Amino acid sequence: MKQKVILVHGYNKDQSDMLTLKNNLEKESYQGILVDLPLRFEELKDATKVFATKVEKIINELEEGEEISFIGHSTGGLVIRYFLSKSELKFKLGRVVLIATPNQGSRLAEIASTITPFTSLFKTLDSLQPEQLKELDLSFSKEIEVGAIAGNKNNLLLGELLEDENDGRVRVDSVRCERLSDFIVLPYGHKEIHHQRETAKVAANFLREGKFLKE
Repeated sequence: MKQKVILVHGYNKDQSDMLTLKNNLEKESYQGILVDLPLRFEELKDATKVFATKVEKIINELEEGEEISFIGHSTGGLVIRYFLSKSELKFKLGRVVLIATPNQGSRLAEIASTITPFTSLFKTLDSLQPEQLKELDLSFSKEIEVGAIAGNKNNLLLGELLEDENDGRVRVDSVRCERLSDFIVLPYGHKEIHHQRETAKVAANFLREGKFLKE
């Protein structure tokens, strides 16, 4: 039986954006489960409520003793963190991988907040501001094993607005957060990193071993 892993897409995307990762994980003996979330016009906490309902249904369909892991790209990683920090659901948790997730907040979201009424309409983006994330308190239990993958290929125009090493959307230092079991930087941009075979391989390594073990 392949171990199940829930794959969570990022801002302004849908489950189809995680299909390549799902297919690549199948080659690593993992069964990816896709979900659609309202990550555009809804606040992060409201999108997470939708996610919690979907996760509960998935958990109820697991066989006894079967565990489930999570992988999120970009904002999807924040949904996973918020869910795990607040959920009272009882289930056997595997490991968690965050790909290009702005764990320290998004500088681009801060810039967008100065453009009225941009973030008042795109509420998910507003939730990505550093101060907003601090208020949500996304801390997770030290028992949960979490690994983070950052990209450092700035191949997007908006990346020029960011200081320091970044993937065109998110700074490498923003992907880091407390209590990570492992952290790795791969040479890809924000929109491509989760579509890469290498990313799937190191993510699968973490799900199995708790370390990315880059070849």
